[in-house]
Amino acid sequence: MNATGDALESARKALELFHDVAVDDDGALSFRHGDVPCAVQGMELAEGLTVLSLTCVVAWDLAGDVAGWVAERAGQGLFGTLGVIASERGTDVMLRYAFPADGLKPEPLSTLLMLVVSTASQVRGELLSRFS
Repeated sequence: MNATGDALESARKALELFHDVAVDDDGALSFRHGDVPCAVQGMELAEGLTVLSLTCVVAWDLAGDVAGWVAERAGQGLFGTLGVIASERGTDVMLRYAFPADGLKPEPLSTLLMLVVSTASQVRGELLSRFS
């Protein structure tokens, strides 16, 4: 297995402590944290630098000044970066977090991943209470 595969395997083991995890054909992982769908992808940016990227779809099809709220909320500090995507149906909100993963064991990796997905769930609750 290569470094990216090793990092994704550690992430799978870490996530399976808390979630059902699906492994895609390309090795990417997908799971749900409550109502928040999430995906983990791995890539080797340079030799010896393997990065995992976690993306959570926090909310979708929201109406109102979601972008303004997200900008304000992002300034309050998060594990991850909030982003918005506007469409004809409304605004979607994503939380992304990328980090070097070489040598991370499943137990500490699970702590890191759960901090990010817990943040995504918390932000989802805040968004839905304000914009639905």
